[in-house]
Amino acid sequence: MHHFTRRVLLATAAASLAMPALAQAKRPIGIIGAGNIGGAIGGLWIKAGHPVMFSSRNPDELKDMVAKLGPLAHAGTVEQAIKFGDALFIAVPYAALPQIGSDYRDALKGKIVLDACNAVPTRDGDAITREADTNGTGVTSQKYLAGTHLVRAFNTMGAAIFERQAGRPDPKMAIPIAGDDPQAVRVAEELVRDAGFDPVLAGGLDAAKKFQQRSPGAYGFQGNAAELKA
Repeated sequence: MHHFTRRVLLATAAASLAMPALAQAKRPIGIIGAGNIGGAIGGLWIKAGHPVMFSSRNPDELKDMVAKLGPLAHAGTVEQAIKFGDALFIAVPYAALPQIGSDYRDALKGKIVLDACNAVPTRDGDAITREADTNGTGVTSQKYLAGTHLVRAFNTMGAAIFERQAGRPDPKMAIPIAGDDPQAVRVAEELVRDAGFDPVLAGGLDAAKKFQQRSPGAYGFQGNAAELKA
């Protein structure tokens, strides 16, 4: 067994023994993009008992972050995070999606992926931003992450708001999601709840238009599920 993989498995097993039996059933999550959003949402999942691997081209740069998050937090390469996670969370600049989808096509095939990436013209360029705006971010993300079971989630606001609003007293803050695969949607709903929010299904991936940037819909919405559905 690869030494890195063995260390991760041993650390996860040790952490699980120290937690309630319920936590042992929590699915491992691989995160592609360990910036503000990836770090914030990953941290919320760790608090809920999920083993989480954050990834970077240079995993050593994540050592301080994972040390602060505790024994359920791990650092690895993108390839290692993809293998680690029963579900994946991707939060990278939108222009990086085509390269990620190409470089890791085989590893990503069949994976459930929660996609929080937003196209920003000043950062990602006009072409891919225009494609996402015209065709819908959900449909466009699925095109570039071909073979995955993609669900749009956690794309509607910044990391500080997610951290501040997570687990607030009922009614919880609503998180709009959209996906075509029923099983992937169920997993996404589970993970949204575990992060301390209330999932609201907008529909299939084409419905992600309703809560993407520069849309008149739910982008930036901080209300509850009843208000979001109204």
